[in-house]
Amino acid sequence: MPSADRLPAFAALSFLLIAVPGPSVLFVIGQALARGRRAALTSVAGNTLGAYALVTAVAFGVGSVVARSVLVYSAFRLAGAAYLVYLGFRAWRERGTLRAALTAEAPVRAARRTFREGFAVGVSNPKTLVFFAAVLPQFVDRSQGHVAGQMLMLGLVFNVMALVSDSVWGLAAGTARDWFARSPRRLSLVGGVGGLTMIGLGVAVAATGRSE
Repeated sequence: MPSADRLPAFAALSFLLIAVPGPSVLFVIGQALARGRRAALTSVAGNTLGAYALVTAVAFGVGSVVARSVLVYSAFRLAGAAYLVYLGFRAWRERGTLRAALTAEAPVRAARRTFREGFAVGVSNPKTLVFFAAVLPQFVDRSQGHVAGQMLMLGLVFNVMALVSDSVWGLAAGTARDWFARSPRRLSLVGGVGGLTMIGLGVAVAATGRSE
C-alpha cells in the first residue's frame, strides 16, 4: 500500500489532471454525440481498462521506456491520433444513416466494437502515458517495498476517479443528444459533430509534442 501521506497528494494531483478535459473526455463526448449514452459508457469502460494497461506497463518498466524514447513515443502518439481520426471519419460518414445503423446492428456486437475502440484510445493516450511514467513513480515509497504493487494501487485510484468523471461527461452529452435524436435531421447533425470532434481530437494529439 502507498504511504498514507502520499495517497491524498496523488489523488489531488490526479483530480486536477482529470478535471481538465483531454483526449479521453473528448472521445467519450464524441461517442455520446454520435451513438448515445450506452456507447459513451461502454467506451468509458474500455478507455479505463486501456489506461490501466498503461499503469501496468509503467509499473513493470515498459511505459517509462516508451515515454523516454522520442521515436517510440512519437510512433505511439501518432498511431493513437490516426485511430481517432479514422473513428471520426467513420462517424461523420455514417451520420445520415445513424438511426438505421443503431437499430440494425446487434447490441452485443456494437458494444464489443465500442469497448475495443475505447480501449485503443485509452492505451494510446499520450497525456496519461506521460503522467503515469513521469509523475506516478514520484509518489511511491520505496522504503516500504512492493514498488510495482504501489504503482498499481495508485493507478487504480486514478482510474476510478477518471471512470466517474468520464461517465458524467458521457451521460451529460448523451442526454443532450436524446433531444436531437427526435429528428432525423438533428440526429444527423449531432452525429456529424461527434465525428468532427474525434477528428479534431486526433489532429490535436498528432500536433501536440512532448509538452502534453
